[in-house]
Amino acid sequence: MNVALWIVAGVLATVLLASSAKLVIPKEKILATGKFAAWAEDFSPAALKALGVVDLMGAVGLILPAVLDIAPILVPVAATGTALLFAGAIIVRIRRGLWTTAVAEVLYLAMAIFVAWGRFTLEPFA
Repeated sequence: MNVALWIVAGVLATVLLASSAKLVIPKEKILATGKFAAWAEDFSPAALKALGVVDLMGAVGLILPAVLDIAPILVPVAATGTALLFAGAIIVRIRRGLWTTAVAEVLYLAMAIFVAWGRFTLEPFA
């Protein structure tokens, strides 16, 4: 179970790290990537940067505390925050009618819940 939790946390961290590109990509370029990025119209450039920071913090929080053995309790806390982030993303995508991308967000939400549940109860870091 420990290996599965590490793999899922790694995949989530990779997704979040890629998503944190909002920190350096201007809103106009995000919108120009196609209809699946239309959700960005709902947010100001500052809000997109803030979401990028949250994504980056989630990616770091899922891996580094356990790897460095510094406050590893932060891993399930980061996974819980990631689950909340993806729940919000699902709401935004459904509200905009982007059902196909909402399905991917549901998968990420399930993965985040799995990591939070697993690290809080099944395989907590001692």
